[in-house]
Amino acid sequence: MADATPPAVPNATAPNPTAMSDRIRVRDVTVLSNDWYVLKKTTFDYRRRDGSWQTLSRETYDRGNGAALLLYDPTRGTVLLTRQFRYPAYVNGHPEPLLEVCAGLLDDRSPEDAIRAEAVEELGVAVAAPRRVFDAFMSPGSVTEKLAFFVAEYRAADRGEGGGNLEEGEDIDVVELTLADALAMVERGAIVDGKTIMLLQHAALRRLMEV
Repeated sequence: MADATPPAVPNATAPNPTAMSDRIRVRDVTVLSNDWYVLKKTTFDYRRRDGSWQTLSRETYDRGNGAALLLYDPTRGTVLLTRQFRYPAYVNGHPEPLLEVCAGLLDDRSPEDAIRAEAVEELGVAVAAPRRVFDAFMSPGSVTEKLAFFVAEYRAADRGEGGGNLEEGEDIDVVELTLADALAMVERGAIVDGKTIMLLQHAALRRLMEV
């Protein structure tokens, strides 16, 4: 059952970009790697809450911002996910491909344009009007990336081939699950991707469909 009162547009109250500027003094920035993405080491002075200054060093990994999308069918109670191999998860002890929502980097596109393109490429579904529900930093201790999160409805007849971009090494299976089954998989550790868990829980909390 679709929610009759969708949330307000995200970022109605934008953060103040100068709120921390008087508490941070950058001393040095060193580029450690500039291959696929950019890894930097920054040394800076930070003014603590008690007014004292402390010199700190942090590494930041900049891969750009991205967008993620949960496609759901409210009449059948289903969601459309991808299943793909993720090498970083593999080397950290997760041997199986990950179940994930559709997602991708912006690459100089708007979040809406980027996620529409990713939906066609990964899932084979053309999405006319994805609805932005929230934004979030996914690993703010080291990664600069911020994701824009979207939801959109689909129907069985909307589905095409999908499968990802071969030139980028993508080999994606498209998986359709009921929302109830997907949430149960989160509970037992079969779905472990953060952005996917967040959007599935959003769907349940907002009652986008009956489960």
